[in-house]
Amino acid sequence: MSDVQVVTSREVPLGGPRAMTVRRTLPQRARSLVGAWCFADHYGPDDVARTGGMDVPPHPHTGLQTVSWLFSGEIEHRDTTGAHEIVRPGELNVMTGGSGVAHSEVSTRGSGTLHGVQLWTALPDAARDLPRSFVHHVPEVLHLAGATARVLLGTLAGCTSPVPTHSPLLGAELVVEPATEVVLDVAPEFEHGVLVDQGPVVLDGVALGRAELGYTSPGRRQLTLANPGNDHARVMLLGGEPFPDPVVMWWNFIGRTHEEIAGYREEWESGSPRFGRVEGYAGEVQRLPAPPLPTVRMKPRIAPPASGDPSAWG
Repeated sequence: MSDVQVVTSREVPLGGPRAMTVRRTLPQRARSLVGAWCFADHYGPDDVARTGGMDVPPHPHTGLQTVSWLFSGEIEHRDTTGAHEIVRPGELNVMTGGSGVAHSEVSTRGSGTLHGVQLWTALPDAARDLPRSFVHHVPEVLHLAGATARVLLGTLAGCTSPVPTHSPLLGAELVVEPATEVVLDVAPEFEHGVLVDQGPVVLDGVALGRAELGYTSPGRRQLTLANPGNDHARVMLLGGEPFPDPVVMWWNFIGRTHEEIAGYREEWESGSPRFGRVEGYAGEVQRLPAPPLPTVRMKPRIAPPASGDPSAWG
């Protein structure tokens, strides 16, 4: 019996008056985090001319980094670091919203087909109050036996990304050739998630379909990815050491307690300088309003395990 956990996605509307449906794999009741990776949206292929694409008004973040990665199309990114960047396929954009940041995301008129992933990493206690920042990086194409890879964060197959992280992490895109098996050496102290964009893909003997994530706990030194199909398969490989801090996630905020999240919401609604102002966004809604707080007390999605047993992580 395999110990690969299969996490399925659910469809949710991306916030804003022109909502776009995405497939959300993390967080789920079955799996809240993979290392510090705490959020994974998979979207497209989406014909922008037909659907209108993505238009997310300025909205806030705390306690996290956003990791934006496209397979096709373009997104115009503006944020309160002053960054104004066109996100393009094969180009990594990482925004740190430690103590507070706001940004907007709009697919460009020339996008054609919009297709990609939006990922978040939770910041540990030592880094979660960092000032906001933005990094743009173009990873090199790494040629492996039977696959190509682009290393977004961390190290894979001897290639290390220069983008700083605040906990031990791995993030990479892998394109596996048809009817091919690839064996990857990985850090045994990491847990890993394989998020499928184009499949089918078989992870250590377990079949994964589109927008499914295969999770493996720490202890493995290798992962085996097989593509049994006649077309190229593409996955996002996410990894990291089990996250040591409790996490409260609500809307676009990450904190540690209910009171902290409620405070962030109040500051956003009151126009606090914590988040700054996004300049140049041309949409009708200049600030995405926060939804009402839950009627019950928010609890951490995870708690540090009493032992090293990764099965203790919720």
